[in-house]
Amino acid sequence: MAFNLEHHHVSTNGIRLHVVQCGPAAGPLVILLHGFPEFWYGWRHQIQALAAAGYRVWVPDQRGYNLSDKPPRVADYRMEQLGADILGLLDAAGVGKATLIGHDWGAAVTWWLAAHHPARLHGVAILNVPHPAVLGRALRRAPQQLLKSWYIFFFQLPWLPEKLFRRRQFRFGRGALRGTSRPGTFTTDDLHRYTEAWAQPGAPTAMINWYRAAFRKPSRVGEAGRIRIPVRMLWGWQDSFLEPVLAQLSMNLCDQGELTYFDQATHWLHQEEPEKVNRLLLEFLQAVSPPAAT
Repeated sequence: MAFNLEHHHVSTNGIRLHVVQCGPAAGPLVILLHGFPEFWYGWRHQIQALAAAGYRVWVPDQRGYNLSDKPPRVADYRMEQLGADILGLLDAAGVGKATLIGHDWGAAVTWWLAAHHPARLHGVAILNVPHPAVLGRALRRAPQQLLKSWYIFFFQLPWLPEKLFRRRQFRFGRGALRGTSRPGTFTTDDLHRYTEAWAQPGAPTAMINWYRAAFRKPSRVGEAGRIRIPVRMLWGWQDSFLEPVLAQLSMNLCDQGELTYFDQATHWLHQEEPEKVNRLLLEFLQAVSPPAAT
């Protein structure tokens, strides 16, 4: 059974987020958080599968992205604000607890919430981003990871990253997606949708401001301690941006962690191997969430 995709604008933490909602209204809430340079559409292969299993699925464009508000200051993209946006979605949904699934920057927000607001979460699933403390150590001490993260430092420059990102109809963004994923992962239609999202007024600067805010206050990003709630980690071994060992090191900071590597998948594993990813996510949701609506 396919559910309609409902497009809403939800007020939270002083802004409005565009949130795609799907699935039975009474189902346990699952929130999917995308990363850079994506938007809600990055979860297109997961939304219907989770909804069909009885979950109420909310998929926001995070602040600065696509149709959501784009506050102007770099400080507006600090982790505390990003996390508060998601807590506000739980409040707007009228639920005390939800399960979060995050990829890339969405996973960073998920880690932060798991560390600082565990009482609001049944559990979290993390795709291809390590625990913040692990990533912080790797950026300071591991030359190979530092090399892979060159773009983080480039994004600290004023205006130039945005100019490069916009050139030739967002050739940089399109090339980044296709060049770091398995062939066929992002179709021409997919990339057209992405360029539409990137073309929203103010979007390139707002998206890159996530990196600028993190770089200016790195101690706040990496201050997350042990994670006490259940953590399900999925990791594509062929990630162009992050070393695979960071996933196992992250498990050492989780009381209830489980890790699965995808040997042939990249950073975009949920789009490359959706059936396997969906199966593992549903197994995790069944284990940690209240019973799904039928």
